[in-house]
Amino acid sequence: MDRHTLELLGVSKVLALVAARAACSLGKEAARGLEPSGDFGAIHARHAVTTEMVEAMRSGLRPPLGGLHDIRPLVRRAQVGAMLEAEELAEVAETLRSIGGLAVWLERMGDNFPRLGGMRAEVGEYSSVSTAIEGCLDNRAKVLDTASRRLSMIRREMEEVEERIQEKLRSMLRSPDVKRALRYSNFTMVGHHYVLPVAKEYRGEIAGSVQRTSASNETVYIEPTAIAEKSAQLSYLRARESKEIRRILRWLTAQVGLVADSLLGTMEVMAELDLIYAKGRYSIDYQMRAPDLNEDRKLVLRRARHPLLEAILRNDPALAVPTAPPNPVEAAGEGGADVAATSAPREAEVVPIDVHLGLRFQTLVITGPNTGGKTVALKTVGLLAVMAQMGLHVPVAEGSQLPVFDEILADIGDEQSLEQSLSTFSSHVRRISEILGKATERSLVMFDELGAGTDPAEGAALGRAILDELDSIGGLAMVTTHIGDLKTYALTNPRAENAAVEFDIETLRPRYHVHIGDVGQSNALKIARRLCLPEHLVARAERYLEQAQGSTVPEWDLIARMRREAEAARQDAIAAQADAERARDVLTDRLQSLHLESRREEDLADARARLQPGDKVVVPKMGYDRPGRIVKIDPRKKTAIVAIGHMTWNVAIDELLPQDAPAPAAGKPARAKGPRLEDFEG
Repeated sequence: MDRHTLELLGVSKVLALVAARAACSLGKEAARGLEPSGDFGAIHARHAVTTEMVEAMRSGLRPPLGGLHDIRPLVRRAQVGAMLEAEELAEVAETLRSIGGLAVWLERMGDNFPRLGGMRAEVGEYSSVSTAIEGCLDNRAKVLDTASRRLSMIRREMEEVEERIQEKLRSMLRSPDVKRALRYSNFTMVGHHYVLPVAKEYRGEIAGSVQRTSASNETVYIEPTAIAEKSAQLSYLRARESKEIRRILRWLTAQVGLVADSLLGTMEVMAELDLIYAKGRYSIDYQMRAPDLNEDRKLVLRRARHPLLEAILRNDPALAVPTAPPNPVEAAGEGGADVAATSAPREAEVVPIDVHLGLRFQTLVITGPNTGGKTVALKTVGLLAVMAQMGLHVPVAEGSQLPVFDEILADIGDEQSLEQSLSTFSSHVRRISEILGKATERSLVMFDELGAGTDPAEGAALGRAILDELDSIGGLAMVTTHIGDLKTYALTNPRAENAAVEFDIETLRPRYHVHIGDVGQSNALKIARRLCLPEHLVARAERYLEQAQGSTVPEWDLIARMRREAEAARQDAIAAQADAERARDVLTDRLQSLHLESRREEDLADARARLQPGDKVVVPKMGYDRPGRIVKIDPRKKTAIVAIGHMTWNVAIDELLPQDAPAPAAGKPARAKGPRLEDFEG
């Protein structure tokens, strides 16, 4: 999809909001890399699984994503034979434990959330690898003595040697001559060497090698000759210990390498699961829903909200926008100046808009004063369309519909090019030319302030020509303008319609409501009067305006009023259709539920009719965790004697829940053992 349009709409900021809600770097990376899809089936599937996650989370069934790390680089290193360090292996083990927990969670989701449950089949089983690592490393990623017999023997021998060294040093410390030479009466360690802190003036009285001198040169740290032999032995044992630890780490790394291909595939599933979780959180946090997708080029947005505008008002930390930015343009960043400037924290909440395209008309011309409200409406529609094709829920009311576009193309804002010495107008013309070359009948095209930046008469003529070209291409289009001549375009083209953004003349601020069928007024003279321009100037301007408009104004007003009335009726019809579809869905779900319940009752009655002595059953009033066994059945009284523990009970057959009793195995299979370190030659 057109990269420039994605930048203009602020898609990267939306992805930052999603990424901030992921549990780990896997989901964050996947969120930042989301791309719009043009595949109807793929988009529908993404929405459906996100909806399942939302429903699961609202039911208190959040996925246990704690302990999940992006270990793919470590796995790839293990795959090619590079040794992993103990800390890295501990991270792998923690992730494998998390994968095991998530596999159980996905399996439990299968009954009620089939799309989430279906992901379980792509998750591998790595308990033997995690057990091997956990059997060799403690919770601080230190190799345990019990990791191998050889390491255990080496460390026992090291302890014995260290004990003899310390005993010798304690014996030396009891000597008055030695005590006199020491800076303080205890031994310490420099590196792996046991040393005595000797005052510099007594350096010659303690035989041994200097390991270090203090910063003030007042103390020298001497390893006494009396322990030199034992120290050499200890160094040798430490070298053996290090060699054995590396052998253990190589063996553990090899275990990871053996499952590398499967594990890398599982990590991709974990990244997708974390992404779905992030989408679900974003949907819940911003009260979103999945729009109804269609292939009929119908765009219907009911109570649509601009997600970035709402994030600014909420001070969402993912956007890193301060509460009261000194400059709203700077706060919005590239591609978002109009959003911040027209909506910064003046409002308590985002004003939702209702927009539709593709029902009766394919081009919407939004007119009115140049205050920013028109641009927000344009960006809201474009951004929600992109989000939907990324598989994200969108902030709309029930009954909203979106088609799948092959391209979403926009020319929004002041894009003067200093590098190419192009004026704002020239830059817009070049961009419009590029868009018209890409647009198809399956595209959404958005032009902001069409015809602006040049002579009004020529701008209006060029704007009409561009609108004609969009009409001939046949895609959906939204255009904003404040050029008066372009307001009449929709009155002469049955495939186009006017709209206006509501404006408060008292406060001189837009109210953001989009009124389809209305013709926006520039309100220049009213604004001038409110801003205290001398009254005689305003009155003269009004006379000039009446002369220029002539007698066509009453007819335009009549047509505009008729269109507004038709649009109001259409909005009522859209709302009624949404209510009818919602009622139909509720009824369908209820009928399916009743059908399933009826089937379950029939199956249960059939299973009870086949019960025989010896069958296992559950008596709900006795507790589901206490299964019993049928001892005797009385068909005439429709009762059964059931043994539960050491007691027998006379129970009505209708109170029994049969359990499937698996055939007893001839022999209990031995538990599979994981790989053993002792089998590894290194």
